[in-house]
Amino acid sequence: MDRRQNGEAHLLHGKHQYGERIYNGMPANELGTEGWHKPWSGGNGGSCVEAMKLCDGRVAIRQSTDPDGPALIYTLHEIQSFIQGAKAGDADFLLASPTLRTDWKTA
Repeated sequence: MDRRQNGEAHLLHGKHQYGERIYNGMPANELGTEGWHKPWSGGNGGSCVEAMKLCDGRVAIRQSTDPDGPALIYTLHEIQSFIQGAKAGDADFLLASPTLRTDWKTA
């Protein structure tokens, strides 16, 4: 009997319960409904990122408002690098107000 936690029993060695391969961009609903977490959420009307740790150590990310949409699959190292970089301020540019570009070429 498989005793994995967080609803991950159906994810075995890069395959999900139906034996199909887990791949970047696959429909998130094919990974199941259990095990998804909202590690950060705020007053954004329920629109946030959800994450699921897969049995092989990779991490799936999906948009909470589109749970059937694509899942992005990252290695543990990629997630660690992103989180460490965000903590160090490397992602602060994502929070900057958008600027109007004036260098666009028109046809």
